[in-house]
Amino acid sequence: MNLSCQSCGAQLVVADTLRTATCPYCAAPSVVERPPTPDRPPPTFALGFVQTPQKARELARENLLRRSFWAPSSVRNASVEELRGIYVPAWLYSALAESDFSATIGEDYTETETYTTTENGKTVTKTRQVTRTEWRPLRGRHAEYIPDVLVTASSGLPNDELEHIEPFDLRALRRYDDALVAGWISEEPSLPPQQCQEQARAEVVEHLRQRLASFMPGDSHRDLQYSTRFHQESLVVCLLPVWVLALRHDPKSPPLRFLVNGQTGKVHGRVPVSWVKVLIAVVLGLLVLGGLYLLLSSHGKGLR
Repeated sequence: MNLSCQSCGAQLVVADTLRTATCPYCAAPSVVERPPTPDRPPPTFALGFVQTPQKARELARENLLRRSFWAPSSVRNASVEELRGIYVPAWLYSALAESDFSATIGEDYTETETYTTTENGKTVTKTRQVTRTEWRPLRGRHAEYIPDVLVTASSGLPNDELEHIEPFDLRALRRYDDALVAGWISEEPSLPPQQCQEQARAEVVEHLRQRLASFMPGDSHRDLQYSTRFHQESLVVCLLPVWVLALRHDPKSPPLRFLVNGQTGKVHGRVPVSWVKVLIAVVLGLLVLGGLYLLLSSHGKGLR
């Protein structure tokens, strides 16, 4: 898409996946105005950046050092090759979930049991307290309003990676305004709402499984089953602040990607494992075990 810079008039080409651009001639920020489509609606809400670029670097560096024990030695000296602040699109889902459930509830009770045993060559009768469980069927209906489930709308940031830097404090949500994202990289939704809605529903179903299990009466339960219907579903686009860092630790290896929650500072990144260090640790462990075995064997022979 072509965009005319409002400051100097230069003609810019903006990728379809972005909704912001910065002019390379005068550094003026611009926001692309595209007509909304069902798969790419305009953002409804946004969260602002709180963490500074320097703080994002420090947090990623601290996280990397804490996890560098099993990593190649070069990781400890990794340098930030690239740092970008991105407004990542996510679908914000809310719904009323109504579930019919069934389970078998166990209630424990204690009774006295008589048994026989042999003591000093004689058969004796004794009693003991034993716990038994009485099982009863239970059926019911549970309704709960589930607000603010976030699922990624970006093909560049998988949902499992987004979950690693959650939660975001959604109390700070603001109505979207172009001024909030001007000068930043802001991505357009690239995943269809239908796919993201199914992902959000799956998260809600898992939440309900834990919720139903937690309030089952009795002392225990088994065979919990439930089916859920969704009502009053809402799905809107929300822009989330994320720092994306590329850390170079080896010229021959691809950079490590770290994500920093631009609001809370929570960090996620995958660190490679040095199999040489793992092998050395295994060998040392085997040597220690072998030494202990020989020591105990020689000690046992000395007592004979």
